[in-house]
Amino acid sequence: MNRTARALGAGFATLVALFLLAPVLVTVASSLTTTSYVSFPPQGLTLRWYVELLHRPEFLSSFALSLGVAAAAAVVSALLGLGAGLAIHRYPFPGRSVLDNLFSSAFAVPTIVLGIGLLQWFAQLGLAASPVTLLLAHLMLTVPYTVRLVLAGLAGLDRSAERAAAGLGASPPKVFWHVTLPALRGSLIAGAFFALITSFDDLTVALFVVTTDMQTLPVRIFNYLQYNYDPTVTAVGTLMVLFAAVAVVIIERVVGVARLFGTESDR
Repeated sequence: MNRTARALGAGFATLVALFLLAPVLVTVASSLTTTSYVSFPPQGLTLRWYVELLHRPEFLSSFALSLGVAAAAAVVSALLGLGAGLAIHRYPFPGRSVLDNLFSSAFAVPTIVLGIGLLQWFAQLGLAASPVTLLLAHLMLTVPYTVRLVLAGLAGLDRSAERAAAGLGASPPKVFWHVTLPALRGSLIAGAFFALITSFDDLTVALFVVTTDMQTLPVRIFNYLQYNYDPTVTAVGTLMVLFAAVAVVIIERVVGVARLFGTESDR
């Protein structure tokens, strides 16, 4: 009976995995077709469309913009999330519960509503579209992730090590740097990882804060698809999937994905 249950469970898990991977596999296969239009199964195999990307500076510039903004969003979100999480969790101040609920409710706001609000806000402030305004817009999406993950890390943190370090004469900055911060490393890396992927893949908010001369990669793909349907788009999509996969591998090497999400205890 146990063998049957395990076999059924394994079969069901395999079907779910195939269902989730099917769109990715179709995209990768379509990027290798020899036809001038997207087709599946591919008609022959070629790397022509990847080479074509090297001759499209608009895609390269959009990739550089998306990567730069996403990296900045990851770093800034980690720093802001660490500060806000520590303040909410450890220091009583007026409006703390309101601030905590604000970070939690940010996930419930539709991104299109957020994009429209940011467009009007930037217009009232007189801020022209730039990588800085794009970064500010993406921080509205990414900071709540880091705050919630830091709060989760602090909730499970045993403060006896901090008290012991303080009792041995360590100053508060040293306690924070040598005890608290290493204990929150997994939460910070997880928050930065989510911020990186969220910013890099964002389309809805970016549509409202970019211009014709400054477009992120998802926006560039969206606009390209309105007038073209060749495998260049699937080649870009494949590279975006590869980028996400490389990011996961790096996270696994640095801290471990299982430990990142709390499914494996530190040894």
